[in-house]
Amino acid sequence: MSGRVLVIGDVMTDISVVPDGPIVRGSDVRAVIRQVPGGSGANQAVWLAAKGADVLFVARVGAGDLPGLEGYFGARGVMTALAGDPDLPTGTLVCLVDSDGERSFLTDRGANTALSSADLPQSLLENVSLLHVSGYSLFEPGPRAAVLALIAAAHASGIAVSIDPASTAFLAEVGVANFLAWTAGADFFFPNAEEAALLAEVDSPYLQIEALEGYYKTVVLKRGALGAMLGGGGNEIISVPGRKAEVVDTTGAGDAFAGGFLAAHLRGEGPLACLEQAAEAGADAITRIGAQP
Repeated sequence: MSGRVLVIGDVMTDISVVPDGPIVRGSDVRAVIRQVPGGSGANQAVWLAAKGADVLFVARVGAGDLPGLEGYFGARGVMTALAGDPDLPTGTLVCLVDSDGERSFLTDRGANTALSSADLPQSLLENVSLLHVSGYSLFEPGPRAAVLALIAAAHASGIAVSIDPASTAFLAEVGVANFLAWTAGADFFFPNAEEAALLAEVDSPYLQIEALEGYYKTVVLKRGALGAMLGGGGNEIISVPGRKAEVVDTTGAGDAFAGGFLAAHLRGEGPLACLEQAAEAGADAITRIGAQP
């Protein structure tokens, strides 16, 4: 299989904060603070391109940032169809990184919340083999309607669809049953362990995959240091172990994983090879601050 992958998702400016010890309320703590490119969809698009995929990325950003972001993505091999919002700024996220590399987010999605059907014409699907959607695009009513219409058009045209659920907090907010109904029928589904537990309502990864197979053709379960698992179509579940890596910042590891998997899939590689390359990309992502290669 080959061809273009169309990615729909957020563009964010990530402000990464790595404190040198516990935060002291009401006083100072030294920290490494960096402003880096982010957004789940943007991360996935850049990782896909870094792994050799032909990528078209669609998102909505602040109008003033449009020329700079088009240049940024273009320099990384990502074609774009970005819309500039005259009123809302590009999304911004503050990422607080704990000493073990785990992260917590404070999110202002900005222009991402105004993605509309005008930004997502069906002509975007021309020459596309795979439509990949970041779940963040489904958490606001306006963008959700536009994205679901494009997903329906992809299904009707025989184009494969891939979904990354993105956020347990937002999944809980919109409702598990709703999210499953919106995304059912996707060819690939990429939950992490927490998202799978929330959506499947069971703790066992094997039972999570079994439950989610009722909605998606292939379930790829991201388990961090425990590795990854894949199941679908009633076939035997396969797994790969976690990769050893120095943990600096886990932000974007799941995006890198999805990018590595899908790039390998588009090259025609089998499920186990895709899973191996996804795990390698995820491990690579955690060795530095920031979410993109």
